[in-house]
Amino acid sequence: MINLETPKKFRGFVAQAHRVATEFMRANSRKYDLAEHAYPKELDLLAAVVDGMGDSGEGQGAGAAGVRRSSDAETGVRNGSNMASVLSVAETCWGDVGLTLSLPRQGLGNSAIASVATDEQLERFKGMWASMAITEPDCGSDSAAITTTATKDGDAYVLNGEKIFVTSGDRSDAVVVWATLDRTLGRAAIKSFVVPKSLPGIRVERLEHKLGIKASDTATIVLDNCRVPAENLLGDPEVDVDKGFAGVMQTFDNTRPLVAAMAVGCARAALERTREILEEAGVEIDYDRPVLAQSAAAATYLQMEADWEAANLLMLEAAWMADNRKPNSLEASMAKAKAGRVCNQVTLKCVELAGTLGYGEDELLEKWARDSKILDIFEGTQQIQQLIVARRVLGLTSAELR
Repeated sequence: MINLETPKKFRGFVAQAHRVATEFMRANSRKYDLAEHAYPKELDLLAAVVDGMGDSGEGQGAGAAGVRRSSDAETGVRNGSNMASVLSVAETCWGDVGLTLSLPRQGLGNSAIASVATDEQLERFKGMWASMAITEPDCGSDSAAITTTATKDGDAYVLNGEKIFVTSGDRSDAVVVWATLDRTLGRAAIKSFVVPKSLPGIRVERLEHKLGIKASDTATIVLDNCRVPAENLLGDPEVDVDKGFAGVMQTFDNTRPLVAAMAVGCARAALERTREILEEAGVEIDYDRPVLAQSAAAATYLQMEADWEAANLLMLEAAWMADNRKPNSLEASMAKAKAGRVCNQVTLKCVELAGTLGYGEDELLEKWARDSKILDIFEGTQQIQQLIVARRVLGLTSAELR
Protein backbone atom coordinates (compact mmCIF):
# COMPACT_ATOMS: atom_id res chain seq x y z
CA MET A 1 0.00 0.00 0.00
CA ILE A 2 1.08 3.57 -0.73
CA ASN A 3 0.52 5.85 2.23
CA LEU A 4 1.23 9.57 2.16
CA GLU A 5 1.84 11.27 5.48
CA THR A 6 -0.40 14.15 6.51
CA PRO A 7 1.53 17.44 6.24
CA LYS A 8 2.98 18.25 9.65
CA LYS A 9 1.19 21.60 9.96
CA PHE A 10 -2.20 19.90 9.48
CA ARG A 11 -1.79 16.98 11.85
CA GLY A 12 -3.16 18.77 14.90
CA PHE A 13 -6.49 19.84 13.46
CA VAL A 14 -6.90 16.58 11.51
CA ALA A 15 -6.56 14.79 14.85
CA GLN A 16 -9.14 17.18 16.31
CA ALA A 17 -11.48 16.52 13.39
CA HIS A 18 -11.15 12.78 14.02
CA ARG A 19 -12.00 13.25 17.71
CA VAL A 20 -15.08 15.25 16.74
CA ALA A 21 -16.06 12.52 14.29
CA THR A 22 -15.62 9.83 16.95
CA GLU A 23 -17.11 11.53 20.00
CA PHE A 24 -19.93 13.49 18.40
CA MET A 25 -20.74 12.54 14.83
CA ARG A 26 -20.36 8.78 15.10
CA ALA A 27 -22.09 8.84 18.50
CA ASN A 28 -25.14 10.71 17.10
CA SER A 29 -25.18 9.16 13.64
CA ARG A 30 -28.07 6.75 14.14
CA LYS A 31 -30.06 9.23 16.24
CA TYR A 32 -30.37 11.82 13.49
CA ASP A 33 -30.72 9.25 10.75
CA LEU A 34 -33.92 8.10 12.43
CA ALA A 35 -35.05 11.67 13.21
CA GLU A 36 -35.07 13.01 9.65
CA HIS A 37 -35.43 16.82 9.40
CA ALA A 38 -34.73 17.28 13.13
CA TYR A 39 -32.01 19.88 13.53
CA PRO A 40 -28.92 18.48 15.33
CA LYS A 41 -28.63 21.17 18.03
CA GLU A 42 -25.30 19.80 19.15
CA LEU A 43 -23.87 21.14 15.89
CA ASP A 44 -24.14 24.73 17.14
CA LEU A 45 -21.46 24.14 19.74
CA LEU A 46 -19.34 22.24 17.25
CA ALA A 47 -19.67 25.05 14.69
CA ALA A 48 -18.55 27.57 17.29
CA VAL A 49 -15.43 25.47 17.90
CA VAL A 50 -14.71 25.32 14.15
CA ASP A 51 -15.21 29.09 13.84
CA GLY A 52 -12.86 29.66 16.76
CA MET A 53 -10.21 27.45 15.15
CA GLY A 54 -10.55 29.39 11.92
CA ASP A 55 -10.30 32.81 13.57
CA SER A 56 -7.24 31.75 15.55
CA GLY A 57 -5.54 30.23 12.52
CA GLU A 58 -5.43 26.83 14.19
CA GLY A 59 -7.87 25.40 11.68
CA GLN A 60 -5.58 26.21 8.73
CA GLY A 61 -8.65 27.02 6.62
CA ALA A 62 -10.23 23.61 7.16
CA GLY A 63 -13.84 23.01 6.17
CA ALA A 64 -15.91 24.15 3.21
CA ALA A 65 -15.57 27.82 4.11
CA GLY A 66 -11.80 27.58 3.81
CA VAL A 67 -11.65 26.53 0.16
CA ARG A 68 -9.94 29.30 -1.79
CA ARG A 69 -7.13 29.72 -4.30
CA SER A 70 -5.03 32.16 -2.30
CA SER A 71 -1.55 33.49 -2.93
CA ASP A 72 -0.05 30.82 -0.65
CA ALA A 73 1.70 29.15 -3.57
CA GLU A 74 3.52 32.38 -4.42
CA THR A 75 5.14 32.36 -0.99
CA GLY A 76 6.22 28.74 -1.27
CA VAL A 77 3.35 27.18 0.72
CA ARG A 78 2.33 24.13 -1.28
CA ASN A 79 -0.34 22.73 1.05
CA GLY A 80 -2.99 25.36 1.78
CA SER A 81 -6.70 25.71 2.45
CA ASN A 82 -7.85 23.20 -0.17
CA MET A 83 -5.65 20.46 1.26
CA ALA A 84 -6.72 21.37 4.79
CA SER A 85 -10.36 21.21 3.75
CA VAL A 86 -10.30 17.79 2.10
CA LEU A 87 -8.33 16.28 4.99
CA SER A 88 -10.74 17.59 7.63
CA VAL A 89 -13.89 16.77 5.63
CA ALA A 90 -12.66 13.21 5.08
CA GLU A 91 -12.30 12.82 8.84
CA THR A 92 -15.73 14.24 9.73
CA CYS A 93 -17.40 12.12 7.03
CA TRP A 94 -15.71 9.10 8.56
CA GLY A 95 -18.02 10.03 11.41
CA ASP A 96 -21.16 10.96 9.48
CA VAL A 97 -21.78 12.49 6.05
CA GLY A 98 -25.20 13.93 6.86
CA LEU A 99 -24.00 15.68 10.01
CA THR A 100 -20.98 17.06 8.14
CA LEU A 101 -23.33 18.53 5.53
CA SER A 102 -25.41 20.03 8.34
CA LEU A 103 -22.53 21.87 9.99
CA PRO A 104 -23.38 25.61 10.10
CA ARG A 105 -21.30 27.89 7.86
CA GLN A 106 -19.69 24.90 6.14
CA GLY A 107 -22.16 24.42 3.27
CA LEU A 108 -21.34 23.98 -0.40
CA GLY A 109 -22.52 27.55 -0.90
CA ASN A 110 -19.74 28.65 1.43
CA SER A 111 -17.29 26.82 -0.82
CA ALA A 112 -18.68 28.67 -3.84
CA ILE A 113 -18.29 32.01 -2.10
CA ALA A 114 -14.78 31.17 -0.95
CA SER A 115 -13.84 30.07 -4.46
CA VAL A 116 -14.92 33.09 -6.53
CA ALA A 117 -15.93 35.99 -4.25
CA THR A 118 -13.98 39.22 -4.13
CA ASP A 119 -12.19 40.22 -0.93
CA GLU A 120 -14.97 42.73 -0.23
CA GLN A 121 -17.64 40.05 -0.67
CA LEU A 122 -15.72 37.63 1.53
CA GLU A 123 -15.74 40.18 4.33
CA ARG A 124 -19.41 41.07 3.80
CA PHE A 125 -20.57 37.45 3.78
CA LYS A 126 -18.32 36.36 6.64
CA GLY A 127 -20.19 34.29 9.22
CA MET A 128 -23.04 33.50 6.81
CA TRP A 129 -24.24 29.92 6.29
CA ALA A 130 -24.79 29.46 2.56
CA SER A 131 -26.30 26.55 0.67
CA MET A 132 -26.00 26.15 -3.10
CA ALA A 133 -28.91 25.97 -5.55
CA ILE A 134 -28.22 24.74 -9.08
CA THR A 135 -30.59 21.85 -9.90
CA GLU A 136 -34.05 22.60 -11.27
CA PRO A 137 -37.10 20.43 -12.09
CA ASP A 138 -36.03 20.35 -15.78
CA CYS A 139 -32.30 20.80 -15.30
CA GLY A 140 -30.04 18.35 -13.51
CA SER A 141 -26.60 17.38 -14.68
CA ASP A 142 -26.60 19.89 -17.55
CA SER A 143 -25.98 23.07 -15.58
CA ALA A 144 -26.02 25.06 -18.83
CA ALA A 145 -29.76 24.37 -19.19
CA ILE A 146 -30.67 26.53 -16.17
CA THR A 147 -33.91 28.47 -16.64
CA THR A 148 -33.99 30.54 -13.43
CA THR A 149 -33.69 34.14 -14.60
CA ALA A 150 -31.93 37.20 -13.19
CA THR A 151 -33.11 40.49 -14.69
CA LYS A 152 -31.18 43.68 -13.99
CA ASP A 153 -33.37 46.40 -12.50
CA GLY A 154 -31.45 49.46 -11.31
CA ASP A 155 -29.09 48.49 -8.52
CA ALA A 156 -30.56 45.00 -8.15
CA TYR A 157 -31.29 41.78 -10.01
CA VAL A 158 -34.80 40.29 -9.95
CA LEU A 159 -34.64 36.49 -9.69
CA ASN A 160 -37.43 34.12 -10.72
CA GLY A 161 -37.38 30.32 -10.79
CA GLU A 162 -37.45 27.09 -8.79
CA LYS A 163 -34.50 25.16 -7.36
CA ILE A 164 -34.69 21.59 -6.07
CA PHE A 165 -32.46 19.32 -3.96
CA VAL A 166 -30.83 22.25 -2.16
CA THR A 167 -28.64 20.82 0.61
CA SER A 168 -29.20 22.72 3.90
CA GLY A 169 -31.70 24.84 2.00
CA ASP A 170 -34.00 25.21 5.00
CA ARG A 171 -31.36 25.82 7.68
CA SER A 172 -28.96 28.10 5.82
CA ASP A 173 -28.90 31.90 6.07
CA ALA A 174 -28.47 32.41 2.33
CA VAL A 175 -28.52 30.49 -0.94
CA VAL A 176 -26.00 30.75 -3.77
CA VAL A 177 -28.38 30.68 -6.75
CA TRP A 178 -27.32 29.97 -10.32
CA ALA A 179 -29.41 32.00 -12.77
CA THR A 180 -29.20 33.23 -16.35
CA LEU A 181 -29.01 36.90 -17.32
CA ASP A 182 -30.18 36.14 -20.87
CA ARG A 183 -31.41 32.72 -21.96
CA THR A 184 -30.71 33.54 -25.64
CA LEU A 185 -26.97 33.79 -24.89
CA GLY A 186 -26.72 30.25 -23.53
CA ARG A 187 -24.32 29.16 -20.82
CA ALA A 188 -22.22 32.35 -21.02
CA ALA A 189 -25.02 34.30 -19.34
CA ILE A 190 -25.22 32.04 -16.26
CA LYS A 191 -24.08 33.75 -13.07
CA SER A 192 -24.24 32.94 -9.37
CA PHE A 193 -25.89 35.18 -6.77
CA VAL A 194 -25.76 35.20 -2.98
CA VAL A 195 -29.43 35.44 -1.96
CA PRO A 196 -30.06 36.00 1.77
CA LYS A 197 -33.22 34.18 2.81
CA SER A 198 -34.34 37.26 4.71
CA LEU A 199 -35.15 38.93 1.37
CA PRO A 200 -38.77 39.07 0.18
CA GLY A 201 -39.52 36.71 -2.68
CA ILE A 202 -37.49 33.65 -1.61
CA ARG A 203 -39.18 30.80 0.21
CA VAL A 204 -38.67 27.15 1.11
CA GLU A 205 -41.45 25.21 -0.58
CA ARG A 206 -40.84 21.76 0.92
CA LEU A 207 -38.29 19.34 2.38
CA GLU A 208 -37.45 16.04 0.70
CA HIS A 209 -37.51 12.57 2.28
CA LYS A 210 -34.38 10.74 1.19
CA LEU A 211 -32.58 7.40 1.00
CA GLY A 212 -29.54 8.67 2.90
CA ILE A 213 -27.91 11.70 4.58
CA LYS A 214 -31.14 12.09 6.53
CA ALA A 215 -29.50 14.36 9.11
CA SER A 216 -29.09 16.94 6.34
CA ASP A 217 -32.14 18.85 5.15
CA THR A 218 -32.74 18.94 1.38
CA ALA A 219 -35.13 21.65 0.21
CA THR A 220 -37.06 22.97 -2.76
CA ILE A 221 -36.70 26.74 -2.99
CA VAL A 222 -38.86 29.13 -5.02
CA LEU A 223 -37.74 32.59 -6.14
CA ASP A 224 -40.66 34.87 -6.96
CA ASN A 225 -39.57 38.36 -8.07
CA CYS A 226 -36.83 38.28 -5.48
CA ARG A 227 -34.76 41.48 -5.60
CA VAL A 228 -31.09 40.79 -4.92
CA PRO A 229 -28.54 43.62 -4.57
CA ALA A 230 -26.30 43.82 -7.65
CA GLU A 231 -23.20 43.58 -5.47
CA ASN A 232 -24.29 40.04 -4.47
CA LEU A 233 -23.40 38.71 -7.92
CA LEU A 234 -20.29 36.54 -7.60
CA GLY A 235 -17.58 37.07 -10.20
CA ASP A 236 -17.75 39.19 -13.34
CA PRO A 237 -21.22 40.62 -14.16
CA GLU A 238 -20.32 40.98 -17.84
CA VAL A 239 -21.43 38.26 -20.28
CA ASP A 240 -18.47 36.94 -22.26
CA VAL A 241 -19.74 34.60 -24.97
CA ASP A 242 -16.21 33.49 -25.87
CA LYS A 243 -15.37 32.57 -22.27
CA GLY A 244 -18.63 30.73 -21.71
CA PHE A 245 -19.58 30.14 -18.09
CA ALA A 246 -16.13 29.20 -16.90
CA GLY A 247 -16.49 31.69 -14.06
CA VAL A 248 -19.29 29.89 -12.24
CA MET A 249 -17.92 26.48 -13.24
CA GLN A 250 -14.68 27.34 -11.46
CA THR A 251 -16.59 26.69 -8.26
CA PHE A 252 -16.73 22.98 -9.10
CA ASP A 253 -12.95 22.77 -9.43
CA ASN A 254 -12.76 23.49 -5.70
CA THR A 255 -15.92 21.78 -4.46
CA ARG A 256 -15.63 18.48 -6.33
CA PRO A 257 -12.48 17.49 -4.39
CA LEU A 258 -14.52 18.21 -1.24
CA VAL A 259 -17.23 15.76 -2.33
CA ALA A 260 -14.48 13.28 -3.17
CA ALA A 261 -13.22 13.76 0.40
CA MET A 262 -16.71 12.99 1.74
CA ALA A 263 -16.69 9.74 -0.23
CA VAL A 264 -13.17 8.89 0.90
CA GLY A 265 -14.16 9.36 4.54
CA CYS A 266 -17.37 7.33 4.30
CA ALA A 267 -15.68 4.47 2.42
CA ARG A 268 -12.84 4.39 4.94
CA ALA A 269 -15.33 4.02 7.78
CA ALA A 270 -16.95 1.04 6.05
CA LEU A 271 -13.60 -0.57 5.27
CA GLU A 272 -12.32 -0.26 8.83
CA ARG A 273 -15.47 -1.69 10.38
CA THR A 274 -15.63 -4.52 7.85
CA ARG A 275 -12.03 -5.47 8.57
CA GLU A 276 -12.85 -5.69 12.27
CA ILE A 277 -15.85 -7.91 11.53
CA LEU A 278 -13.83 -10.16 9.21
CA GLU A 279 -10.99 -10.55 11.70
CA GLU A 280 -13.45 -11.35 14.47
CA ALA A 281 -14.80 -14.09 12.18
CA GLY A 282 -11.29 -15.50 11.70
CA VAL A 283 -10.61 -14.10 8.21
CA GLU A 284 -6.93 -13.24 7.80
CA ILE A 285 -5.96 -10.34 5.54
CA ASP A 286 -2.28 -10.69 4.63
CA TYR A 287 -0.47 -8.02 2.61
CA ASP A 288 2.55 -10.29 2.13
CA ARG A 289 0.69 -13.04 0.32
CA PRO A 290 -0.74 -13.03 -3.23
CA VAL A 291 -4.41 -12.17 -3.36
CA LEU A 292 -5.32 -15.44 -5.08
CA ALA A 293 -3.68 -17.37 -2.25
CA GLN A 294 -6.10 -15.92 0.29
CA SER A 295 -9.78 -16.40 1.04
CA ALA A 296 -12.40 -14.83 -1.21
CA ALA A 297 -13.37 -12.38 1.56
CA ALA A 298 -9.76 -11.30 2.07
CA ALA A 299 -9.18 -10.93 -1.67
CA THR A 300 -12.31 -8.83 -2.04
CA TYR A 301 -11.27 -6.64 0.87
CA LEU A 302 -7.80 -6.05 -0.58
CA GLN A 303 -9.30 -5.03 -3.93
CA MET A 304 -11.63 -2.56 -2.24
CA GLU A 305 -8.78 -1.11 -0.24
CA ALA A 306 -6.70 -0.63 -3.40
CA ASP A 307 -9.60 1.21 -5.07
CA TRP A 308 -9.95 3.39 -1.98
CA GLU A 309 -6.24 4.26 -2.09
CA ALA A 310 -6.59 5.37 -5.73
CA ALA A 311 -9.57 7.60 -4.86
CA ASN A 312 -7.71 9.09 -1.91
CA LEU A 313 -4.65 9.91 -4.02
CA LEU A 314 -6.77 11.54 -6.73
CA MET A 315 -8.49 13.66 -4.09
CA LEU A 316 -5.16 14.80 -2.65
CA GLU A 317 -3.80 15.61 -6.11
CA ALA A 318 -6.83 17.76 -7.04
CA ALA A 319 -6.62 19.69 -3.75
CA TRP A 320 -2.86 20.17 -4.05
CA MET A 321 -3.24 21.54 -7.58
CA ALA A 322 -5.86 24.04 -6.41
CA ASP A 323 -3.54 25.22 -3.63
CA ASN A 324 -0.76 25.70 -6.16
CA ARG A 325 -2.95 27.57 -8.65
CA LYS A 326 -2.73 24.86 -11.24
CA PRO A 327 -5.74 24.21 -13.51
CA ASN A 328 -7.40 21.16 -11.99
CA SER A 329 -10.72 20.75 -13.78
CA LEU A 330 -9.65 17.36 -15.12
CA GLU A 331 -8.24 16.18 -11.81
CA ALA A 332 -11.22 17.48 -9.80
CA SER A 333 -13.62 15.53 -12.02
CA MET A 334 -11.42 12.43 -11.91
CA ALA A 335 -11.30 12.57 -8.12
CA LYS A 336 -15.03 13.08 -7.79
CA ALA A 337 -15.86 10.33 -10.30
CA LYS A 338 -13.49 7.78 -8.79
CA ALA A 339 -14.27 8.51 -5.14
CA GLY A 340 -18.04 8.63 -5.66
CA ARG A 341 -18.11 5.31 -7.48
CA VAL A 342 -15.65 3.64 -5.10
CA CYS A 343 -17.56 4.77 -2.03
CA ASN A 344 -20.83 3.39 -3.34
CA GLN A 345 -19.28 0.09 -4.43
CA VAL A 346 -17.23 -0.33 -1.26
CA THR A 347 -20.06 0.36 1.18
CA LEU A 348 -22.43 -2.02 -0.63
CA LYS A 349 -19.78 -4.73 -0.80
CA CYS A 350 -19.01 -4.25 2.90
CA VAL A 351 -22.68 -4.87 3.70
CA GLU A 352 -22.47 -8.02 1.59
CA LEU A 353 -19.30 -9.28 3.28
CA ALA A 354 -20.79 -8.69 6.73
CA GLY A 355 -23.95 -10.59 5.79
CA THR A 356 -26.95 -10.21 8.09
CA LEU A 357 -24.80 -8.19 10.49
CA GLY A 358 -24.13 -5.60 7.80
CA TYR A 359 -27.78 -5.39 6.76
CA GLY A 360 -29.18 -4.68 10.23
CA GLU A 361 -29.47 -1.40 12.10
CA ASP A 362 -27.25 -2.66 14.90
CA GLU A 363 -24.36 -1.71 12.62
CA LEU A 364 -23.75 1.53 10.73
CA LEU A 365 -22.69 -0.35 7.60
CA GLU A 366 -26.20 -0.26 6.14
CA LYS A 367 -26.44 3.47 6.82
CA TRP A 368 -23.10 4.19 5.15
CA ALA A 369 -24.30 2.25 2.11
CA ARG A 370 -27.39 4.49 1.91
CA ASP A 371 -25.42 7.69 2.53
CA SER A 372 -22.86 6.80 -0.14
CA LYS A 373 -25.23 6.99 -3.12
CA ILE A 374 -25.63 10.76 -3.05
CA LEU A 375 -21.84 11.18 -3.17
CA ASP A 376 -21.89 9.63 -6.64
CA ILE A 377 -24.68 11.97 -7.76
CA PHE A 378 -24.48 15.55 -6.44
CA GLU A 379 -21.90 18.08 -7.63
CA GLY A 380 -22.11 16.34 -11.02
CA THR A 381 -23.12 12.73 -11.57
CA GLN A 382 -20.73 9.88 -12.35
CA GLN A 383 -21.69 10.09 -16.02
CA ILE A 384 -21.11 13.84 -16.21
CA GLN A 385 -17.68 13.51 -14.58
CA GLN A 386 -16.67 10.87 -17.12
CA LEU A 387 -17.86 13.15 -19.91
CA ILE A 388 -15.80 16.05 -18.57
CA VAL A 389 -12.74 13.83 -18.23
CA ALA A 390 -13.17 12.57 -21.81
CA ARG A 391 -13.46 16.12 -23.14
CA ARG A 392 -10.31 17.20 -21.30
CA VAL A 393 -8.29 14.17 -22.36
CA LEU A 394 -9.42 14.30 -26.02
CA GLY A 395 -9.32 18.10 -26.25
CA LEU A 396 -12.95 18.35 -27.38
CA THR A 397 -15.58 20.95 -26.55
CA SER A 398 -18.99 20.27 -25.04
CA ALA A 399 -20.51 20.77 -28.49
CA GLU A 400 -18.16 18.20 -30.01
CA LEU A 401 -18.65 15.55 -27.31
CA ARG A 402 -22.05 15.27 -25.67
